[in-house]
Amino acid sequence: MPDYYRMGACAAAEALTANLEMGLTEEEAAARLAQYGPNELLKQSGPTIWQKLVAQLKNFLIVLLLMAAAISLLLGEGSDAIVIFFVILLNTVLGIVQELKAEKALAALESLSAPTAKVYREGKTREVPASQLVPGDLILFNAGAFIPADGRLVTAENLQVNEAALTGESAPVEKDATFIAGEKTPVAEQKNMVFKGTVVTFGRGRAVVTGTGMETELGRIAGLLQTGVQEKTPLQKRLDLFGKQIGLLAITVCLFLFLVGLFRGNRFHEMFFVSVSLAVAAIPEGLPAMITILLALGVQRMAAEKAIIRRLPAVETLGAATVICSDKTGTLTQNAMTVQRIWAGTEWYEVTGEGLRAEGEFRRAGERVAVEKDPLLTLILKTGALCNDAEFRPAEAKILGDPTEGALVVAAAKAGLTREKLQTAYPRLREYPFASDRKRMSTVHQGNLTPLFGGAGREGPMSKEGRKEAISADGVDRCWLLTKGAPDLVLERCKWWLDSDGPHELTPARKDELRQINHQMAAEALRVLAFACRPDPPAGSFSDEEIERDLTFIGFMGMIDPPRPEVQAAIRQCHQAGIAVKMITGDHQDTAGAIARQLGLAGPDDPVLTGADLETMAGVELAEQVDRTPVFARVSPEHKVRIVEALKEKGAIVGMTGDGVNDAPALKKADIGVAMGQTGTDVAKEAADLILADDNFVTIVRAVQEGRVIFDNIKKAVYYLLSCNLGEVITLFVAITLGWPVPLFPIQILWVNLITDSLPALALGLEPPEGEVMKRPPRPPEKSLFGRRAQLSLGIFGGLIALLTLVAFRWGLRESVPKGETMAFAALGLCQLAHAYNFRSLRETLGRRRAVPNKYLRYSTAGSAFLHLLVFSTPWLRRIFHLQRLPFDDWLVIAGLALAPLLLGEVWKTAVKGGLETP
Repeated sequence: MPDYYRMGACAAAEALTANLEMGLTEEEAAARLAQYGPNELLKQSGPTIWQKLVAQLKNFLIVLLLMAAAISLLLGEGSDAIVIFFVILLNTVLGIVQELKAEKALAALESLSAPTAKVYREGKTREVPASQLVPGDLILFNAGAFIPADGRLVTAENLQVNEAALTGESAPVEKDATFIAGEKTPVAEQKNMVFKGTVVTFGRGRAVVTGTGMETELGRIAGLLQTGVQEKTPLQKRLDLFGKQIGLLAITVCLFLFLVGLFRGNRFHEMFFVSVSLAVAAIPEGLPAMITILLALGVQRMAAEKAIIRRLPAVETLGAATVICSDKTGTLTQNAMTVQRIWAGTEWYEVTGEGLRAEGEFRRAGERVAVEKDPLLTLILKTGALCNDAEFRPAEAKILGDPTEGALVVAAAKAGLTREKLQTAYPRLREYPFASDRKRMSTVHQGNLTPLFGGAGREGPMSKEGRKEAISADGVDRCWLLTKGAPDLVLERCKWWLDSDGPHELTPARKDELRQINHQMAAEALRVLAFACRPDPPAGSFSDEEIERDLTFIGFMGMIDPPRPEVQAAIRQCHQAGIAVKMITGDHQDTAGAIARQLGLAGPDDPVLTGADLETMAGVELAEQVDRTPVFARVSPEHKVRIVEALKEKGAIVGMTGDGVNDAPALKKADIGVAMGQTGTDVAKEAADLILADDNFVTIVRAVQEGRVIFDNIKKAVYYLLSCNLGEVITLFVAITLGWPVPLFPIQILWVNLITDSLPALALGLEPPEGEVMKRPPRPPEKSLFGRRAQLSLGIFGGLIALLTLVAFRWGLRESVPKGETMAFAALGLCQLAHAYNFRSLRETLGRRRAVPNKYLRYSTAGSAFLHLLVFSTPWLRRIFHLQRLPFDDWLVIAGLALAPLLLGEVWKTAVKGGLETP
């Protein structure tokens, strides 16, 4: 598609075969609609229910279990096969329930499009469905309208468009139909173009449509979403790898024992039965379901903290994040322009209050100022509110119109000067609207505005006697020209300047001082406006050039989209936790840098990279620069994705926060995308993994902490399950190698794994946090789930459980094989229940953890013990599980054996620094 922003309006119309006088005919529009298709975004279909089912069953552990269940069924072991199939069904249903939250990002993008559009066809203005717009159509729009398609401006009358959702720029963009941009001009600086999904905040205009549907900037972002690939989270990757390793190990051991048994002359059927028993013991059947349940419980806890998870594994990923990339507008800042500093006369004023609320104070030298007793401060606030077209709705915390003008209205409202009252007291007589070439706006009002000038017709300096007379008369009902605009241009039209003693002549020296004050405010990243007035302007029809002269300078107001007050502490906590925070925004680099320094996100010497800088970088240079740069400004959606990719190449686990359309591709590309729930677009929410219901950056910190706690607890549960499974494997391996009878049946092993293992493991997943989890660095992404100390711990405890089970087996084997099998089954289940308490903490002894009770573990071990003993006391269950009744003496032996793992764990943690795992 041609670069229409590099063409004049007529040239663009010619390239599009458009008629700027009459518009397209209906026949031409219909033909182009057939050629280009409707002005709609393509939808990406999600996976079917069968595809979701296949994805769940492709897990390596599940495949092994399916094979074991199928062969068991063929060999007549129906009860074993049914139990295995039940485990698989449970895991699959839980997984599919979560996957049914299908992606709706593209549908949300469509919601930003205007449902109807005003179009000029055949010399008439008509309203048509936006989907029927075609390239070459002539569209019309005014304040408050959505732009229905991309277009090259033909006319623009004081036109300003809010493109924050597309570019990240918080301030509306002034549009100029006569502007011709250079090559590769960023979207944010294409002043002669309008874009689908953006909003007109001021003025009106006409444009010839240059792109519809997927050929728009919005469509291009939709294409990025379609091509984005969802990557697995770190926990998924570790568990996938672990599952394959366990499966391969199980196959190897089973094959070895199978061949050894055949070599010894054992029957094929018998050895296959033994191999299935060993495979069932080796594979942690409850692990996939347990991980899903623990993550789901974590989701519930995080929702209570106003962090809404859309995808279960994202809980763990956020806890592992090493970098959080945050958009500025609306995420780190309040997305509400706010007046913070005022200079009037010879005084500085600080304005307090946050956001779109008429609450705040005015302070001078740290002292509160009574605005009604300060005529100069009152005058500049009145001027800002009267020379203004914005509307402030405090009950809705909403501005209708330009955000910069809205900031002026809110500042006046903080002093009790509401725009409605001011308009009644000082009715507007004439208006000289803002234009991009003039960079100022003027209005004429009548009323008793200020006592700082003398009687009617007086413009110059006033004596003290005259001032007293004016104040005692409280001003004179007269006409006033009020002007606001760019400081340099307003100052050039001023002849006087005003302080509390009245007007004074504006000398060149004084004008230089005022310019210096303007530069000082701009250096603080404030957007500065100058204000001036003229009492008794000439009546009649005069041009703006004629009437906007001999002005009296009143002062400056400096405003900014301020940082959220709680964000600085949240960023500091992230740094303490070893998490780097980077600002990625489409805003100006000076503004971005100033906000970053205020938040403590960047130091005074830290660089700010722009999108143009990133265009010149690639490969290693890009990765290095992105790694050490805290602030990125003037970036496009593609730049954001490149930044995330560069960080991931450096080994980072990246979280990306945002609220606009422009954030969506990077949200999907990041390891975890975080969207704002209140101010975020539907696009960002649907593309994200985590939504902050309160739009509060602090919630991210709480989510990070919860993610770390969840991962710690999952690790405890996994260690517990694996040490138990390892004990079962060693038990069978030793017994078979020594030529003993098989001590455990497959159904017994499944019962232990699902009842006496899985329930306590779930309870361990609800263990309260230990230590200060937010004062340790993130887990290295490449770090193994099982360090050397953990492997040693698992090996020793697995060996101990096997030893105790074999002791019980040999104890019962003195009478008969069935009694030995019964003793082994009883001892194995109770040993594992006691062993669960070793994993309340990997470092602290049980005595220290008593101060932080885990009621869920108490309930689960008691419940599991009850169910385990129920099998022994119920006749029909004893038959299913191949058990005998045991006398009381045997139960005493089993109880003594069951306490051994707990005693060993306490001794280990006391004697070995770091306990079961090194810190």
